[in-house]
Amino acid sequence: MVLNRPPTAGLRWLVLSLPLAGSLSLPLLVPLVISRWGIGAGVLLTLVVSCLWFALMLRFAEMPEHG
Repeated sequence: MVLNRPPTAGLRWLVLSLPLAGSLSLPLLVPLVISRWGIGAGVLLTLVVSCLWFALMLRFAEMPEHG
């Protein structure tokens, strides 16, 4: 389903902040989790946060229209 409406300010802010949030939060959170709960929890956190971040990046990507 294609929606032909211009992106709102909130959506633009979300698209702008997702790469920054993911690239800053992961390197800060993983060492803290590893030092507190161990390497297994750090690896699990990396896997979960990376998958969620990737899915959100795909969901809110601004792709050019085809056709």
